[in-house]
Amino acid sequence: MQSRSDYYIPSGSYWPILGSVGMFAMLGGFAGSLHGSIPGKVAMILGLGMIIFMVFGWIGQVVNESENGYYNKEVDVSFRMGMGWFIFSEVMFFAAFFGALFYARQLSVPWLAGEGNNFWTGELLWPEFKAVWPLIQMPDASNFTVPKGIISAWELPAINTLLLLTSGATLTWAHWALMNKNRNQLIAGLILTIVLGIIFLGLQVEEYYLAYTSLDLKLSSGIYGSTFFMLTGFHGFHVTLGVIMLTVILMRCIRGHFNMERHFGFEGVAWYWHFVDVVWLGLFVVVYWL
Repeated sequence: MQSRSDYYIPSGSYWPILGSVGMFAMLGGFAGSLHGSIPGKVAMILGLGMIIFMVFGWIGQVVNESENGYYNKEVDVSFRMGMGWFIFSEVMFFAAFFGALFYARQLSVPWLAGEGNNFWTGELLWPEFKAVWPLIQMPDASNFTVPKGIISAWELPAINTLLLLTSGATLTWAHWALMNKNRNQLIAGLILTIVLGIIFLGLQVEEYYLAYTSLDLKLSSGIYGSTFFMLTGFHGFHVTLGVIMLTVILMRCIRGHFNMERHFGFEGVAWYWHFVDVVWLGLFVVVYWL
């Protein structure tokens, strides 16, 4: 493998453009699908397909460059900085949704019940409304799908919490194996992490099915339903992306890539997976438990 002392600058790439178009189509299509738009659903699926294609294509290009010796320690530092900023942007992304939940729960709902809401007129919009969270008894129920109940924190969500915490441990075990040149343990740890992630997603699908069919808990179930599905749904999307990235890393490990000195590809994905774990802990406490 050729070693380069100069800083490698990649040539122009269409992957960022493809990813941007895919994200625009997926999110725009998702917004349209909320209003029953068939083209919106098609755009959402096509956008998701473009993002998956971009992820595999771009990762493949970077892997080829890395294995051909284009990268050195300076490039490694830039990768770490880039991954750090990416995870920071993800933190801000989820902070916006957690902030929306906080605003609705701690400010809007109490205001509707009269807390600071009737200073000027002394009248309430809905005099019988009570500020109780989760808000499943809405003041104007005719415009919403009123749920029969909520998902219990100590059933499927608790199992999923245990699964994600365990997956973080198996990934750390795999990292330890990489640093100690134990290739078999490295591969086994990655396989366990991927399997746990897939089981998590399967249980989340079952949870959504239960919510829609048995509890009538839907996106149209007022502020509680919308914040519940937006937070847990976007987290599930991030788990899906994490499973894809872990699968790529597993394939690379099977092919003999990475060693004690050069393994940022593994490390960057590990950072991302641990971030997903931490976000889920916040979701479990704030969305399901409290």
